[in-house]
Amino acid sequence: HGFGETCGAPLVAHPSVNLISFTGETTTGKTIMASAAATLKRCSVELGGKSPVVICADADFERALDAAVFGIFSLNGERCTAGSRLLIEEGIYDRFIEAVAQRTAHIRVGDPSDPKTELGPLIHSDHWARVSSYIESGQQEGARLAAGGARPANLQQGNYLQATLFADVTPQMRIFQEEIFGPVLVAMPFKGEAEAMRLANDVRYGLAAYVWTNDIKRAHRIGQSIDSGMVWLNSQNVRDLRTPFGGVKDSGIGREGGHFAFDFYCELQTVHVALNDYPIPRFGV
Repeated sequence: HGFGETCGAPLVAHPSVNLISFTGETTTGKTIMASAAATLKRCSVELGGKSPVVICADADFERALDAAVFGIFSLNGERCTAGSRLLIEEGIYDRFIEAVAQRTAHIRVGDPSDPKTELGPLIHSDHWARVSSYIESGQQEGARLAAGGARPANLQQGNYLQATLFADVTPQMRIFQEEIFGPVLVAMPFKGEAEAMRLANDVRYGLAAYVWTNDIKRAHRIGQSIDSGMVWLNSQNVRDLRTPFGGVKDSGIGREGGHFAFDFYCELQTVHVALNDYPIPRFGV
């Protein structure tokens, strides 16, 4: 155990280490792969995400609402598969935003040991400052702060932040493009499937995606068009651990889970045995 600079870096560089499995931030993953290249190590890196949640107008409104709120604010938003970008079909956009804002404003922030707490403190003070800076950036770039955005008034000590919702976001904004890894949800409308697909793919990440619609054919069309390693249709992070877990683009290389994990940790070796005599040319006789 130790810090990356003093523990991780020597392990990655050491010639006796045959492979590296890493879960963490994308920049760190790229650094690890660059270092591992010197000794031709295999790498499996599960990195960041900026996962879209596509809500179609025909979706089960209440279930999609539950999933949208839980999908970002559970685990304080500090999860790689958090549904951090909410793409809502235009016809239900205002109603859905109002419902999400109301739920977001009522999320209970507090001591994680209290069973009533729904959102606890962030992992450390530097990360609290980082997430807070994204909230400031969203306001400066013109997104509409629909809920939260500050430290809870009753929690002046500790790394606590309110659950935060930004509406009317545009793809050019940092809060749309960059992984925040905190309790910040950004939302914008879309007009049709083509725009939903374009917006879903308009980031450098591709770990997870969520699609909500009562039209299963539409669900598959949208899901298959999204550049992500995993897609959930009308569900929220329900996973069979035997299935592969991992992403594409800046979300990583390789898969964990099931056969894929075993294959990564094993080397293939081919052994040839001649069961019958066969002619061997006799050079130099």
